[in-house]
Amino acid sequence: LGIENKQGQIGVDEAQEVVKSLSLKAYEGGFKIMIIWMAEKMNTAAANKLLKLIEEPPNNTLFLLVTEDEEQIIQTIRSRCQKLHFPPLPEDEIAAFLEKNENCSKPEALKIAHQANGSYTRALHLLQKDSGDQQFETWFINWVRSAFKAKGNRSTVLELIAWSEEIAGMGRESQKSFLLYCIDFFRQALMLNYKAEKLVYLEPATPGFKLEKFAPFVHGNNIKDIIEALEEAIYHIERNGNAKIILTDLSIRLTRYLHKKAA
Repeated sequence: LGIENKQGQIGVDEAQEVVKSLSLKAYEGGFKIMIIWMAEKMNTAAANKLLKLIEEPPNNTLFLLVTEDEEQIIQTIRSRCQKLHFPPLPEDEIAAFLEKNENCSKPEALKIAHQANGSYTRALHLLQKDSGDQQFETWFINWVRSAFKAKGNRSTVLELIAWSEEIAGMGRESQKSFLLYCIDFFRQALMLNYKAEKLVYLEPATPGFKLEKFAPFVHGNNIKDIIEALEEAIYHIERNGNAKIILTDLSIRLTRYLHKKAA
C-alpha cells in the first residue's frame, strides 16, 4: 500500500474526492458509477461523509462497494445497500483457466487450484511465486518450533522475543496478513488431524516440516484458545498497540496452548 508502518484506510479526504467526482457531468451523458474498492477500509469520518450521498444518490448515479469483510462496514451504510455475495470459484474452473490462459500443465493447474482456496487471483500469485506465503511460512514454522522448545527452556524464550521483534519491524498491514495466515495454517492442521484431508490445501515447502506431523498438536482442546489469541492480537494491532509487546505476549500464550493435551 506504500504506507510504511501505518494501516490502510479510506479517509475523509478520499471521501471528499468521491463527492467532487460525482459533481461532474457524465462524460457521455449516461450513468455515473462510483466503485469503492475495499469499502471496509472507510474510517468513521469518511463513512459519515458519504452516508447521505449513498442514501440518496443523484439521478443515474450508482455506487458499487466491493469488500472482503462486510461486517467492517458501518451498519448505517450496509443497511442502505443491496448485497451480492460472490462465492469462491470451484477448483475445476480455476484449473481450466490456468491451463487455457497461463499455459499451465494439467497436474500443476490442479495442484495450484487446490491451494488457491477459491481465489483466481491467489492462483496467479502462486503460479508466479509472488504470493508472500513463502516468507509467512518461514516465520510461522520458526515460531512454532521455538514455541515447542520454550517450555522449561529460558534460552528459547529469547528466540521468541527476537521473533516478535522481527515481525514487529514489518508494517501493520503485513503483521495482520501474517496473523491471518497463521489462523489459516492452524485450521488446516486441525482439519488434517480430524481426517478431513479433502479440505486441506496447504502444502508447506520448508525442508523437515511435515503438516501431518504438526497436525496432532492442534486439536479440539486448544484450537479455540489459539484462534482467540491470534484474533485478539489482530484487534490490538489494528488499534495501534505496541506490536512487540502484543506479539511477545502471543508467543508466550502459544507455547502454553501447543503443549495442551488433546481431550
